[in-house]
Amino acid sequence: MKQNIYFLILVIAPNFITGQYNTWTKKNDFIAGKRERAVAFSIGDFGYVTTGIDTAEVLLKDLWQYEPNTDTWSQKADLPGAARRDAIAFSVNGKGYVGTGIDNVNALLGSKLKDFWEYDPIMNSWTPKADFPGSGGNGVYFATAFSADNKGYVCGGKWGPSLYSSQLWEYKPSSNQWIQRANFPAGVRYQLSSFSIGNQGYVGLGANQDTYKKDFYRYNPGSNQWTQIADFIGSERGGACSFAINNRGFICLGTNGGLLGDLIEYNPEVDEWEVRCAYGGSERKNAVAFVVNERVFVGLGKGYSGKKASIQEYSAPNYAQLEELETVCEIYPNPSNGKIQLRTEKTIESIHVFNQLGTLAHEQNISTPLEIVDLSHLSTGIYQVIVKTMNGQIIQKQFIIN
Repeated sequence: MKQNIYFLILVIAPNFITGQYNTWTKKNDFIAGKRERAVAFSIGDFGYVTTGIDTAEVLLKDLWQYEPNTDTWSQKADLPGAARRDAIAFSVNGKGYVGTGIDNVNALLGSKLKDFWEYDPIMNSWTPKADFPGSGGNGVYFATAFSADNKGYVCGGKWGPSLYSSQLWEYKPSSNQWIQRANFPAGVRYQLSSFSIGNQGYVGLGANQDTYKKDFYRYNPGSNQWTQIADFIGSERGGACSFAINNRGFICLGTNGGLLGDLIEYNPEVDEWEVRCAYGGSERKNAVAFVVNERVFVGLGKGYSGKKASIQEYSAPNYAQLEELETVCEIYPNPSNGKIQLRTEKTIESIHVFNQLGTLAHEQNISTPLEIVDLSHLSTGIYQVIVKTMNGQIIQKQFIIN
């Protein structure tokens, strides 16, 4: 009974502390069925999903528009050219851009693609644009893309069985031109993640051939310079989703050999990463994410049970309330090797630690505010800590054991 009582606290604690913030809400499934390795972008009041692989291992090029206010999907004009997987997409000035990728489920049998297309949502039509010139003009897949300063950027990727790219290319829609910019500073990389905050891009993670990475870099288009930022605090990974809202960047899901379901936020003001509420659905890789009017939608991809059609909406934290809570209770170090301390102005009665499945992993009464809590018997991963104070206040915190 005791364990069930505290599990209930874990479920209600996020809403108790922060209202309907830092939570996930299930939306209607993607109407076109289960798929992975698709791309997504957003224009105005709508999100868009195209390309990918379905459950029959067939490549796709259909385009679907999502309306958040009605939680509905409608089909739009197909992407011209070949059906594909592992393409790139971004949006600039009310237009969507999709290109590159590979035209076969089996990479050894496929052709790398370099074609590039502009989507006009008003006309519901596609226009061919200048081919992507990177990798010697041979096409690329597994690259990442972001938009900043009214331009699009394509970074890294793969262009052969053992051939990888560190190139960064800038696309300027106003002149339909590609310009090569400073290479990604950490060398060749594919299955990267990227997002943009303000007029700067952020790129990292992915794999250097067969080794997953956790380093991250900021790109300044004005100076054409890269700057390394704080390493990602979660597991190394590829095939993750990334997005940005409220001047914060987010990394969600992905693979490090297994499948991941965490969500971790980057704050550029302090150059720090912070654990947020784990994904509302099952763990998966090669999903999509898009943002419509500061509303975030993440879904599709491939999980342990196969390809997915489910979509979840993420409500970002109420940062004012989170800052207030951080002054009430801190866990440090975070990440840790399993031994943590609680620093708080309140008198703590007890703590209960839960894993990502909601299972109680540790419980302990606390006698002093600075008492060391030994959790080294727990495996690496992300945990929720429910702190109960003497006056009955419930505080929820997250931390990582690495």
